[in-house]
Amino acid sequence: MLSSAGGTPPHPHLKIAVVGGGSTYTPELIDGFARLRDALPLAELVLIDPAADRLDLVGGLARRIFARQGHPGRISWTSDVDAGVDGADAVLLQLRVGGQAARNQDETWPLECGCVGQETTGAGGLAKALRTVPVVLDIAERIRRRNPDAWIVDFTNPVGIVTRALLSHGHKAVGLCNVAIGFQRKFARLLGIAPERVELEHVGLNHLTWERSVKVDGEDVLPRLIAEHGAAIAEDLHMPRTLVERLGVVPSYYLRYYYQHDEVVEELRSKPSRAAEVAAIEKQLLDMYGDPSLDEKPELLGKRGGAFYSEAAVALTSALLGDTGDVQIVNTFNNGTLPFLPDDAVIEVPATVDAAGAKPLPVRPLEPLYSGLIANVTAYEHLALEAALKGGRDRVFEALLAHPLIGQIAYADRLTDDLIAHNREHLTWL
Repeated sequence: MLSSAGGTPPHPHLKIAVVGGGSTYTPELIDGFARLRDALPLAELVLIDPAADRLDLVGGLARRIFARQGHPGRISWTSDVDAGVDGADAVLLQLRVGGQAARNQDETWPLECGCVGQETTGAGGLAKALRTVPVVLDIAERIRRRNPDAWIVDFTNPVGIVTRALLSHGHKAVGLCNVAIGFQRKFARLLGIAPERVELEHVGLNHLTWERSVKVDGEDVLPRLIAEHGAAIAEDLHMPRTLVERLGVVPSYYLRYYYQHDEVVEELRSKPSRAAEVAAIEKQLLDMYGDPSLDEKPELLGKRGGAFYSEAAVALTSALLGDTGDVQIVNTFNNGTLPFLPDDAVIEVPATVDAAGAKPLPVRPLEPLYSGLIANVTAYEHLALEAALKGGRDRVFEALLAHPLIGQIAYADRLTDDLIAHNREHLTWL
């Protein structure tokens, strides 16, 4: 994402498969594949999704985007995972088990007891993990049987827990999030320079990160960024400018669920869920995708989320398949990088990426303000994965009790019952 250490371009006859290819996100990815073809020269792209009607709409638009931009690659689609991943050099995972309806549940029932409702953290995030991990591991086993050398790039939330599940089961996997590249592009725009010149000291867990420095040509410009653009940065974060100035770092947007929990709960109670908003946007997008004259990603897609996902996905996949040694901000095993965490924790930091995978770069010692929360959430993620893999009400309860946004017996008990009630069809251990 930030620098290159050489290597060779990937082989020009690459096959990439996208599980969850019927997502309304997918045209963003297709556009990136088309524009960045020199970095990732695809011969074949397969979209895989059980929703055949959506897949036809998205697949048709994908072919038109490639045609408009003169990309010679072939695009096909299927609902058969085994056939779709067969022979793939890399498989991108961007699935949502239960769709927006399940997400809407994740974002609403926790609010009933005064806890934040969100799809990647708190009780809603745990529900998503419990639904998702078994499905992702089944897909990963199918990939390994069909093509054991294929890389898995996981964009499926909660990315940290899902990536930890994949890696702990021996899969060739790297987790990807668009938060870091979003900050890189935002800071570059504020500074009026090319994004490639911006190097982030990005550290933490997925959706629990801080930008501790922002270097341009080796110089840390973060103090200047905060002094000159603190109001714009804080507005995007929906956090007070005074907090950014006092900390001297830029927290990710998701830290507001921790730093302003009660305020966010009141805000969420007063408006429709984000899932409801996204569902309405998706309906409009699918109507647009069905227009045979549309041959580019529509502007409305920018409101769907996932900005710069395609650029990050192309850069990461290219580094893995081209053995480049590029520095990317990814989710991978800790392996001693943060000494206060176990080696098998999954962290989100800059790493060199090549054909052997991702190797985190050294990280400066973290202040207790950050390391304490990281350690706490890592313990929750360990328990969440145990619950996802083994099931059982007690494991769900323990994960919720450990979560810093819950942490009380009465809340954990009630949220356990609510989680199970709202997710029965997805929990095979019931």
